[in-house]
Amino acid sequence: MTARSHLSAGFLALFFVLLVIAVVGGFGFKTWLPPVASEHGAVVDKVIRYTLLTTGLVFVVGHLILAFFIVKYSRDERGTAKRLSPGVEARWALSVAFGMSIIAEVGVLVIGMPAWAAVYGEPSPDDVVVEVVAQQFGWFIRYPGKDGKFGACRPELIRRGDNPLGLDKKDPASADDIIVEDELRLPVNKPARIVLRSLDVLHSFSVPEMRVKQDIIPGYTGRTRFVPNREGTYEIACAELCGLGHYKMRGLLQVMAPQDLQRWLSEQVPAITYIVD
Repeated sequence: MTARSHLSAGFLALFFVLLVIAVVGGFGFKTWLPPVASEHGAVVDKVIRYTLLTTGLVFVVGHLILAFFIVKYSRDERGTAKRLSPGVEARWALSVAFGMSIIAEVGVLVIGMPAWAAVYGEPSPDDVVVEVVAQQFGWFIRYPGKDGKFGACRPELIRRGDNPLGLDKKDPASADDIIVEDELRLPVNKPARIVLRSLDVLHSFSVPEMRVKQDIIPGYTGRTRFVPNREGTYEIACAELCGLGHYKMRGLLQVMAPQDLQRWLSEQVPAITYIVD
């Protein structure tokens, strides 16, 4: 190989080494995750750290080996390396694939199962149940009222002005339902079960501090569950591209003392009050 080719190979190898240093520095010396504000969030962070560590190790080792091979075989005047036997190559390929499968499946499952059980496990009678309904480009929040039951909703009754969810006034359970826009209020240190629906397209309910992200599929009633353990105000974002106004689909989660939430609910007017016959 020519001196120019050797120089090019050296620069390419140096690029991969610098890339490794930049990636390790970027992920190793800065905390990218927002502070956790839910009980299961610590386990989610453990899964994230485990995944970054294991895949990062594969990334670092793989790129350093690649840089070594570039330098080593650029010195071969023929520009070729001695090929291993097909059996050895197959064993190397299978071992890498098996190792990545263990990292991606077994490790993540073992560490993440407690978080999965907390979010998608069986609901508890003590859950605070709230419905979140997504629509381009906002959130409708419905509380069941004192009876603890949601009133029926019918698509043919939906009107953007006074009845955005199609609440059926004839259903007795609808009498005390409370509907607000873009602001979800939950009590601190109490399990919250969020019932999720969409009125139009695919959305995704995401609260990063709660380590919650759940797709909302039209025609399907989904759910997610978490225990907020820190009072404050957090952003609700749609994490699924849902149209031209996706960027402005923003809501707020207010985590407050239970007595403050009860006082606020007592001050709200039932949604059927605003529905025009």
